[in-house]
Order: sequence, then structure tokens, then C-alpha cells
Amino acid sequence: MPTANFNPRVDAYLAKVRPFALPIMEYLRELIHKGCPGVEESIKWSRPFFEYRGAILCNLSAFKEHCSFGFWGEEIGAVLREAGVVQEGGMGSLGRITNIKDLPSRKQMLGLIRQAAAFIDSGEYTSPIAARRKVVKPPKLPVEAPSELLAALKKSKKAAAVFAAFSPSCKREYIDWIADAKRQETREKRIATAVEWIAEGKQRNWKYQVC
Repeated sequence: MPTANFNPRVDAYLAKVRPFALPIMEYLRELIHKGCPGVEESIKWSRPFFEYRGAILCNLSAFKEHCSFGFWGEEIGAVLREAGVVQEGGMGSLGRITNIKDLPSRKQMLGLIRQAAAFIDSGEYTSPIAARRKVVKPPKLPVEAPSELLAALKKSKKAAAVFAAFSPSCKREYIDWIADAKRQETREKRIATAVEWIAEGKQRNWKYQVC
């Protein structure tokens, strides 16, 4: 096999793996280059990575008792799940690999590697890192103060003004504290304390805040 795209740093990594892992790693390396001739090798996060046209195609890892192979890209991930080859219990896409026989067939592996490269060629590739960054957390619902607290605040203009200026998170701390009271007596006591602290400009956990 041509070694023009082989990286000496990956060679050095493979030279240190355990004896059982070397044939697995060499086999996968050969498949990656065969399935994607334009792939380039690198070391990222202390393990071999394979990049194609500036995007991560896949990566390899060797551990004490198993190896792992991971495809990158949301699109190829969907293909793997549909094909039923995704395995749990390992760091990569194919689970804990202790023998070449643990892998899909050579033909299927080459097909998956070519499909992953095709997604990059067509511009359909989405990095899993980029996908995580795009996740938008739903906004928290606005907090609603219990009627008893609102009634108590109305009796203190200062406390009412301070509470109105609090951030939603600061308001929520007081509201949750009052709502957590199991007995009505405890609830009333917390409301009285809350109004007192709020009038002094104190947040719920003011005792633990560093001045």
C-alpha cells in the first residue's frame, strides 16, 4: 500500500500499542486509506485522526484491552444507526474491538468509509462538535411569585422595588425557597424573612456570597 499520506506520528503511536491491538489498527488504517485515498493522518487528543478535505473523517484509539474506531459526522452517524452497526460499550462507533472479527465485514467497512467521505464531498457533513454548539437550550419559563409573597411585598415599597429589579434567577431563588416549605407556618416565616432581606437588597443566598 502507498505510504505517501502516512504520518510518522501515527507510526509512532502504533509502535506503542499492545500486541493484540496492532493488527486491528493496521487493518483499519489500511481500510481508511483504501476507502478514502485522499485522507490525511494526524494526531489529535493523543490518538490518530484521519482528515479529508479539512474535515475529520474518523479516528482510532488503542487501550489496554480493546481498540476503538469512531466515524465523525452527524450524517454518517445516521447511516451507522440505520445499518445497525453501532455498538455500545466503547469510545467509538463500533464498540470495544478486541479482534478484527468484531468489525463489520471488509466490504461493509469500505462502503461506510466511502459514504462518510461522500458526505464531505457533497458538503452535507456536520461535525458533531459543531452540532453540539448549535444546540439551543429552551428558555426558562418566567417565574411567578406566590400571591402571599406579592401581598407582603406590597406592604414594603422598598422591598417591592428591590424585588422588581432582581434578575429572574434571583427572584426564582426566593420563590423556590418559599415553595419548598412543607407547612404553612414555615411558609409564612420564610415570606417574612424574604421581605426583610429583600428590603436590605440581599439575595436569597447572601450569606454565602463573597463581597
